[in-house]
Amino acid sequence: MDILAWIIIGGFAGWIASIIMKKNARIGLLGNIVIGVIGAFVGGFIMNLIGSKGFTGFNLWSLFVAVIGATVLLWVINLIRGR
Repeated sequence: MDILAWIIIGGFAGWIASIIMKKNARIGLLGNIVIGVIGAFVGGFIMNLIGSKGFTGFNLWSLFVAVIGATVLLWVINLIRGR
């Protein structure tokens, strides 16, 4: 069940982050899930650095953390690609 929660939250987080970064048309469903799951790790790391809780399970806070991380991840990818 935890894997399914990661996929669902990752999909939503990646989709929201791709809309924020205006990359939604290029990424697709699988890309959104991958970006969102990796973004959850990145967001958890960022939240731990500032002294807050990271990814805490299947809830709105975790979605928020994953969206922050996915947005940062897409921003870094854009910097590397030069776009």
